[in-house]
Amino acid sequence: MTSNISVGTGAAHSQSSEPRMIQMLTEDGNRVESGEYDAFAAELTDEDLRGFYRDMVLVRRIDAEGAALQRQGQLGLWAPLFGQEAAQIGMGRAARPQDFVFPTYREHGLAYTRGVEPETLLSIFRGQNHGGWDPQEHRFHTYTIVIGSQTLHATGYAMGVSMDGDVGTGDIERDTVAIACFGDGATSQGDVSEALTFAGAFHAPVLFFCQNNQWAISEPTHVQTAAPLSTRGEGFGVPGIRVDGNDIIAMYSVARASLDSVRAGHGPMLIEAFTYRRGAHTTADDPTKYRDKAEEEIWEDRDPITRLKAYLDKHTETSDEFFAEVDAEADTLAARIRHNCMTMENPDAVEMFAHVTAEPHSLVDEERAEFLAYQTSFADAGEA
Repeated sequence: MTSNISVGTGAAHSQSSEPRMIQMLTEDGNRVESGEYDAFAAELTDEDLRGFYRDMVLVRRIDAEGAALQRQGQLGLWAPLFGQEAAQIGMGRAARPQDFVFPTYREHGLAYTRGVEPETLLSIFRGQNHGGWDPQEHRFHTYTIVIGSQTLHATGYAMGVSMDGDVGTGDIERDTVAIACFGDGATSQGDVSEALTFAGAFHAPVLFFCQNNQWAISEPTHVQTAAPLSTRGEGFGVPGIRVDGNDIIAMYSVARASLDSVRAGHGPMLIEAFTYRRGAHTTADDPTKYRDKAEEEIWEDRDPITRLKAYLDKHTETSDEFFAEVDAEADTLAARIRHNCMTMENPDAVEMFAHVTAEPHSLVDEERAEFLAYQTSFADAGEA
């Protein structure tokens, strides 16, 4: 289906100039056909959809607890994903275990699908560590704060995948895709253009995953670009597609199709997930300074969780008990997160030297020794 959802307040483009957007689930929860992507949606069972619903509810609760804990002084900062759950869960569930995800600092939903515990995410923003998880174990890189740089990391990794011969073999357990996550604001960074240049020139197996949440902090998308973001890669030889990022069925189906294409060796692709950041950019931001209430209400009606719930209510035999169980599970998870966050023990400061390099390094050893001597000097002064 081609949807005519507009960009929002002050959009520079008329609806007729906007690219086709793939949508499979209307805002009131009815299924519509999309053409070439329907085959992937047909693979989804009612149980799969209930799983997607559970995923989104739990991820939204993780996100809400992160924001609340920051307000309570337990975290230094938090970057909410409120409203972007379908985009992230759809991509995460479409990816295969061997794929490698390169996130920004907002990919809490994708982290969830890669097995990263929510407390591990919170520990970064609490200052407990600088990464928190083993990227190789989860096939999920550490969060990247520098805007857009992870697209270069993903492209470089994808070029390595090609050199290793792990793409286009026909073995779906082996062929690998690097997933480069970024927001609409990052497309204004030179890093993203450089990543697209190398990806296109080297036919790298990388899927560029742009979550267009309409606002780069306080700048709307139409101020950032004169062309739809799904077309950003065309000049680099990277074809793009726009999908309704609040439609979990469309998001999963388009991600599956795109990942399969890249995995088969057909070259890089770009997905623009057309969604909306319903909360603040971070907990240091106040969106009431630059957004109006009317726009927020429009996107509230397009909420990904209520949309899927409406579909499950209308078109599947999903009981009220299921929804109650998911809500209860979210409450239990929230209580666990709060307890574990507030009772985290302070790490030993010397641990900051533990993972600087993959192998021992003389400079790091020297700096560790200097730091330990500095700490010891305080104890010696106390004894004197």
